[in-house]
Amino acid sequence: MNTDPIADYLTRVRNAIKANHRVVEIPASNLKKEITKVLFDKGYIANFKFEDNGPQGTIKVALKYHPITKISAIRNISRISKPGLRKYAGSANMPRVLNGLGIAILSTSKGIMTDKEARQQNIGGEVMCYVY
Repeated sequence: MNTDPIADYLTRVRNAIKANHRVVEIPASNLKKEITKVLFDKGYIANFKFEDNGPQGTIKVALKYHPITKISAIRNISRISKPGLRKYAGSANMPRVLNGLGIAILSTSKGIMTDKEARQQNIGGEVMCYVY
């Protein structure tokens, strides 16, 4: 039994990057699917595929590396809001990751989105993780 599935998702991605893997498989959930879509839209991962095998299904994430230097597009991915201590941000005090170069993924009432999108829509939410 996993107590924090989002932390598990981020740790699997982090470990796959450190091991220079091209693809990582992650147990699926609707929240993880939305986070994967945001990472793909912002260019941090090369591709993804949702597979419905078994009751839960899996997400196959193709990681993105620089063609010459082989450095990952994701330099750091870290969990911010944990089950023991939730972190929330209003539209006025939205976090800026690396002064706007990175993204913060938020869970809002309008769904999963980045800090920039939440600022534009003037809504706040739970700060899930930072990616840069």
